[in-house]
Amino acid sequence: MSDTKEFKGALTRYLKARVPFISVRSAERARVLDIFKEVASSLSNAPIFVHTLSQGTKELLANRSVSEDRSVVGAVDYASQQIAQRQNLSFILTEVADIEDDTPFARQLQDAVMLAAEHGGVLIVITTKPVWGQLQRLGMSLVLSAPNEDEMLEIIREQVGAYRNQFPIEWDTADERQAAAILAGISRIEAENIIATLLANGRITKDDLRELMQAKDRIFADISGIERVQVRGGELNVGGLGGLKTWLDRERPLLTADLRERGIRPPRGCLLVGVPGCGKSLSAKAIAHNWSLPLYRLDLSTIHGQYLGQSEGRLKDALATADHVSPCVLWIDEIEKGLAGATQGSGDGGTSTRLVGQFLYWLQEARARVFVVATANDVSRLPPELLRRGRFDELFFVDLPTPDERREIINIYVQRGLKNELPDPLMQELVDLSEGFAGSDIESAVREVVKEAYLRGDQAVSDDLFRRSFQNVVPLSKTSPEQIEGIRAWGRERAVPASGQPIGGAGVQARPRRAVLS
Repeated sequence: MSDTKEFKGALTRYLKARVPFISVRSAERARVLDIFKEVASSLSNAPIFVHTLSQGTKELLANRSVSEDRSVVGAVDYASQQIAQRQNLSFILTEVADIEDDTPFARQLQDAVMLAAEHGGVLIVITTKPVWGQLQRLGMSLVLSAPNEDEMLEIIREQVGAYRNQFPIEWDTADERQAAAILAGISRIEAENIIATLLANGRITKDDLRELMQAKDRIFADISGIERVQVRGGELNVGGLGGLKTWLDRERPLLTADLRERGIRPPRGCLLVGVPGCGKSLSAKAIAHNWSLPLYRLDLSTIHGQYLGQSEGRLKDALATADHVSPCVLWIDEIEKGLAGATQGSGDGGTSTRLVGQFLYWLQEARARVFVVATANDVSRLPPELLRRGRFDELFFVDLPTPDERREIINIYVQRGLKNELPDPLMQELVDLSEGFAGSDIESAVREVVKEAYLRGDQAVSDDLFRRSFQNVVPLSKTSPEQIEGIRAWGRERAVPASGQPIGGAGVQARPRRAVLS
């Protein structure tokens, strides 16, 4: 991928060298033509013509019509005739088709390119698709990526600066840079349209930064590969996990900061492992809500296809979509299920191993502002490569809640369902009764009380009802204590406790950081 400056420099060199064929990969035809106009004005004795289906062939700078034949085949014929008669002519074809494979039109274009090579001509195609190999090898290819953050900052300042003296604009330099980070990855015209909708309000406020995220999200709403998750803020209070929350508060400003001068990448995310039902998935939703970012879910189980290479292609498309919609939170629930075949010899022809490699490469090398929150319950099925430093920024172990965390969780669900607080003696009794409960167990117990309150009225709620509801729950820690202890033993050696307390209780010393695995 190249930014505008690099693209313009390479294009100028190719035209000066009279490379006979140039393919430009871009979905922004108008932006590409604007760059061609800038380059053409600096080149002498090298006329450039452009063909469109609506207007035929025109001279690029003078906008003078030279051929009214609107067909692409006719345009190639006209270009061939002119190139054979005059030196140093360049023709841009903006709407070509059937050049991905060996087709009659691709052959016709190949003949025209070979003629151009003899007479110093250049044929250029603007396309979003690959070009037939034998044709592409006759020339060079260029890719114009979407505007980067610096270019997006210039676009924003162009659009907003003209109105600073006309109505209130609250954005300062830091806000403009944050807006550029948010809009990076979309086309220039999409960015201009979004800014124009903000200007239509007659003012621009700091709250409009959130609107930028929502507008960008709407652009990619119908792109397949990842699922948009609607987050309801009123249900996203996460009790406990103080260590995780402190770490997230530190990482949040870095997600949209310009870190290039420091030579570091934006935060990549965290892997949450631990006891089932203790808030790992809820944490992913809460992060997106608290950070005012869209939340997308990648279901690795739906990536697998029946044909060779299909799974890898689907994963590549999904991750590319996540890069486009950034900044965002990408939630991968129960990641071990989608990547387990790489560790268990699944007999899938190596597909799972290739998926792991592809995912880890993206996780380590991609620079888009995608904050990944991956969760795992069965830690024994996690590929060891996933745990090595440089993949996720941190690996947290989510344990059964401590007494203080259970108190906080009980209060959250009681406040949500009954709109009141419990007296201290009853709260302490429920905290004791819920020893060994996961967060989901506490939610289930309180839900039974809330159901009774709805069916029989708030007067039916009593201390005994709370006690019975909690006593009726049989948590996993009692039905499968060996499983819980096995998970904890794994976490003590490899993970940071999400609660900030030692894993498994105050009597057990947890490692301050996870081990580095190769």
